[in-house]
Amino acid sequence: MTSQQQLQAAPAPEAPQSSPAGHDEATTLLVDTRIEAADGVVSLVLRRPDGGPLPVWEPGAHVDLLLEVGLIRQYSLCGSPADRAAWQIAVLREPESRGGSAYVHDRLAEGSAVRVRGPRNNFPLRPAEHHLFIAGGVGITPILPMVEAAEAAGADWRLLYGGRTRGSMAFLDRLAPHGDRVQIRPQDEYGLLDLAAFVGPPRPGTLVHACGPEPLLRAAQEQCADWPSGALGIERFAPVQPAETAPAAAFEVVLTRSGLTLTVPPDRSVLEVMEEAGVPVLSSCREGTCGTCETDVVEGTPDHRDSLLDEDERAAGDTMLICVSRSCGPRLVLDL
Repeated sequence: MTSQQQLQAAPAPEAPQSSPAGHDEATTLLVDTRIEAADGVVSLVLRRPDGGPLPVWEPGAHVDLLLEVGLIRQYSLCGSPADRAAWQIAVLREPESRGGSAYVHDRLAEGSAVRVRGPRNNFPLRPAEHHLFIAGGVGITPILPMVEAAEAAGADWRLLYGGRTRGSMAFLDRLAPHGDRVQIRPQDEYGLLDLAAFVGPPRPGTLVHACGPEPLLRAAQEQCADWPSGALGIERFAPVQPAETAPAAAFEVVLTRSGLTLTVPPDRSVLEVMEEAGVPVLSSCREGTCGTCETDVVEGTPDHRDSLLDEDERAAGDTMLICVSRSCGPRLVLDL
């Protein structure tokens, strides 16, 4: 998650302050408040046991929850960045959960301790005269602080928010004060979101920000196909199914700072080979969506297989996600 985005009219963000929870280190937080935010959605407010301040974050940021069952899951912060004492997340119970959302719903009660790492931001709010926000289901979580920041800054914005039913859509109460800037469109009442009517043709000074299930994001990409490059920013919760790629081949990876040259076989990732060699590398999702393992490329051409980098970033070839991406040639040199 790498696009450089800030709200043009917003005040400069507060400089990060020291904290026991450095962005790359996990700390133990307590569940202070737990509420049912919508059907199948639980909202947790997390605080430090000593009540101290948490690291600074900006709209679009996410944190990693390191769960006791050996899972790491990323959840967007959906509270107020101005509240340094608390982080709020909202988690949908996924029917096909691999254990993460079920653990949060079933095991994290008020008073429970949970290890948290972050925050990181790969979906920040970008400078623009006009903002169009699109949210589907629990995809409202990173969008909500963006909307509130845009409103506080006096920016021009609109939000299209869809879900299965009105009861499944979280935070409608927080959106209610914004009136007709917000279009609430439950599918059982309105059908599929009318992106064509909401987005319209390309307009100067306008950016689109979207988060939600993959079909919605694909539809947003199709709707914005004629917009300028970079006009659409998206946040994914799951990896995109890769297009047909050439069979994986072995290649060498040279680590400039570690002084190592390692061979990456066809059936192993760069990340796995580094871990086996004892090279300390931070990682989280291992599926190319969270950006935790993003690494600078010194030489060589990456074979990008992630679901995060945009087309300009892929074309530049100066960074890669080593959990899934490989090399187009026999050798890569990385800044590790």
